[in-house]
Amino acid sequence: MVKRENRAYRVRKKIMARSLHPRLSVFRSASHIYAQIIDDSKGETLVSASDFDLKKVDFGEGKTRKISMAYQVGKLIAERALKKKIKKIAFDRGGYKYHGRIESLALGAREGGLVF
Repeated sequence: MVKRENRAYRVRKKIMARSLHPRLSVFRSASHIYAQIIDDSKGETLVSASDFDLKKVDFGEGKTRKISMAYQVGKLIAERALKKKIKKIAFDRGGYKYHGRIESLALGAREGGLVF
């Protein structure tokens, strides 16, 4: 866990230094995924979404279930961000590899209308 936290800190530091846009931060647990858009200049969360916000729909089983849920969370956070007139963001993968659920969430957010 320490290596991931070090990577997350390093990535977050670079994003905060370079970006003028809000940051889409992702947290992944063993069975759930959470995303929030944060304005670092004010230090407040603008929009958040997780798989708890999704309607109870059959997403399949196993890994495909988690990946499809992450995709839907990405679409949901994009929809909520566009309602608040947030279009451009910086993607903070939280130290996780850009693969699997993280990639799926990013794809859903892009297809939902966010630009990063």
